[in-house]
Amino acid sequence: MARERFARCHGRHGHPGVFRRSGSRVHPMTVPTPPPAPRVVTFGCRLNTSESQMMREQAAQAGLSQAIIINTCAVTREAERQARQTIRRVRRENPDALVIVTGCGAQINARAWADMPEVDHVLGNQEKLKAESYRALAGGPASPGDRVQVEDIAQAAGADLPRLGDLDGRTRAFVQVQQGCDHACTFCVIPLARGPSRSVPVAAVIDQVARLVDIGVREVVLTGVDLAAWGCDLGDGEGLGLLVRRLLAAQPGLARLRLSSLDPTAFDATLLDVVANEPRLMPHLHLSVQAGADLVLKRMRRRHLRGDVIALARRLRALRPDLALGADLIAGFPTETEAHQAETLALIDEAGLTHLHVFPYSPRPETPAARMPPVAPATVKARAQALRQAGERAFAALLAGRVGTEDQVLVERSGFGHGEAYIPVHLDPSIAAGTLVRVRLAAGDGSHLIGETVS
Repeated sequence: MARERFARCHGRHGHPGVFRRSGSRVHPMTVPTPPPAPRVVTFGCRLNTSESQMMREQAAQAGLSQAIIINTCAVTREAERQARQTIRRVRRENPDALVIVTGCGAQINARAWADMPEVDHVLGNQEKLKAESYRALAGGPASPGDRVQVEDIAQAAGADLPRLGDLDGRTRAFVQVQQGCDHACTFCVIPLARGPSRSVPVAAVIDQVARLVDIGVREVVLTGVDLAAWGCDLGDGEGLGLLVRRLLAAQPGLARLRLSSLDPTAFDATLLDVVANEPRLMPHLHLSVQAGADLVLKRMRRRHLRGDVIALARRLRALRPDLALGADLIAGFPTETEAHQAETLALIDEAGLTHLHVFPYSPRPETPAARMPPVAPATVKARAQALRQAGERAFAALLAGRVGTEDQVLVERSGFGHGEAYIPVHLDPSIAAGTLVRVRLAAGDGSHLIGETVS
């Protein structure tokens, strides 16, 4: 079996030809060769991306060098289909690997993944971040009853923050500060997969960021399932704005801070104040908008209306004129009409949305929306394409408006980085990764700009 073959693969092999000098004699010295790192294949959101790095570290420390971990997403059926395809391909190409499936798909329907013959183990969303889960797998083949480790996430309390260590050479890092969601949007299964909203305490967040700054990370992105809900379970009036303020005050060496997707209803006075007055909080915010028609928003059971998004966009730009706004949008939600689609298209211009993530609606059997009258698949596809094209035009207009201005770019790899408003910039490839460089922006191809160093 794959698990038995994997168990025999542990061990460290000597590397001949390395010597240690002692006095006048030279002695051969055996130096262990590090085992290959576990591989993680990630589907879905930035939070999954952040967690995948933690999982890779936990598995490596447990000695699971030949493990391949599939971190699934359950937002759409298409994401699950792609994950199943990947699992089958991974097994064909790596017959001796230990294949572990985890993530939101595994949490919701663990048995379905465990029944795949290519899968060795299934871990839930809580178990995937625990070092003991991987240490248990390193002990050899599991009995059939132990192949699935998935607890009831609805009973979860508190949010763990595993320590990130293997990030040397990275210029930016994601830090998960919140888990779960207390809302009940009619299209979404994430509360079933992630459990109730839980916050990582301020001190743990500050400690994690301090370690990242110490190893050279210049930019941190705070992430969560419902990031704007951070602090609601901690009491004492804690909120995301206060976390940002405390974090930046405690870590003056952190060059840049970003926030992942935010609920438009969650901007309190403190969060608005830090957007206006904290220059190290980058002027790019991403809103969980989903639709531009009030009737659709109500059927989605969202907590905002289109007018709220427009008013918030205007207020944010009044506070921070250089701000760029992104948004998540769902195309083809059940009962959506052409008039509703037109309202969403109009919202892109009215709210000045330039960084769009567009998702064709995909029904989930566990959700109320799956029981609503559907939109024809071809229509869903066409509406998604129309929204993407509108987003591309808006983004190109944003870039054109920035030509001739100056920006500070964080070089993430040779010849590439992002400006403060998350504009992609191509640069002189001789500039080292991790450098913050002042540039004048010149026209690119409509998808990026060219940065010319300002002396």
